[in-house]
Amino acid sequence: MPVAGGGFEQCYNAQAVVDNETMLVLTPQVTQAVNDKQQVTPMLERVRALPAGLNQPKQLLADAGYFSAENVATCEQAGIEPLIAVQRDHHHPHWSERFSEPAALPPDPNPVQRMTHRLKTTAGRASYALRKQRVEPVFGIIKSVMGFRQFLTRGLDNVQGEWTLVCLAWNLKRMAALRPQ
Repeated sequence: MPVAGGGFEQCYNAQAVVDNETMLVLTPQVTQAVNDKQQVTPMLERVRALPAGLNQPKQLLADAGYFSAENVATCEQAGIEPLIAVQRDHHHPHWSERFSEPAALPPDPNPVQRMTHRLKTTAGRASYALRKQRVEPVFGIIKSVMGFRQFLTRGLDNVQGEWTLVCLAWNLKRMAALRPQ
């Protein structure tokens, strides 16, 4: 993958679809793509390929790295409500912005306008905020608590297997925490 300052390094981009209720990893994936924009469609296909009986997502929460008009349209076509940040937001918005509702949608809005409007509503902001509480901790715990900071194998297939094992270990750890006492 190209790196800042020029040149290339052997790097991988680890992806995971995380269930919002249980924080279990549904589908782990490793790519060599620098950009996350191309990962929404393949990850949705992997989720759809899961066995029957597993919850299918109703909503997609993703950061600005995944935003594109194509990804928003793909989610809507799949019957999934997209909540993808359009850009990075300021960390401390004015208090009036936190409690205001957006203006009405224009007539016949496109998918991006619908999603952007939804993100500005109180309900949309509350739903999107769950990404920081449900998805990001999975990656943080895998890195900090479980100590997984780098891949130990080489080659995309081997790294995919390693990431799958790491996510399996996370799922086992999480299922032990979720079991009834």
